[in-house]
Amino acid sequence: MNERVTVEVDSETLARARAAGVDLSEVLKRAVHRELLRISPDGHADADQWYRENKSAVDSYNKFIAENGLFSDGVRKF
Repeated sequence: MNERVTVEVDSETLARARAAGVDLSEVLKRAVHRELLRISPDGHADADQWYRENKSAVDSYNKFIAENGLFSDGVRKF
């Protein structure tokens, strides 16, 4: 079910979006969906928090790959 909402957009941006054929409803829907994926139900940024907590492991893995390559380097066809 769809619901109507009121969103304020400055006149110039609205005119440019209309001229470009931008579907504002679709843009808003995608932006809200992206934001909901970024945050957890309790409002914390799960992905950012996970990255901060695991940054040293990610950096270590990236360094290993840079120095040694991937295990599949010898078998890839592309």
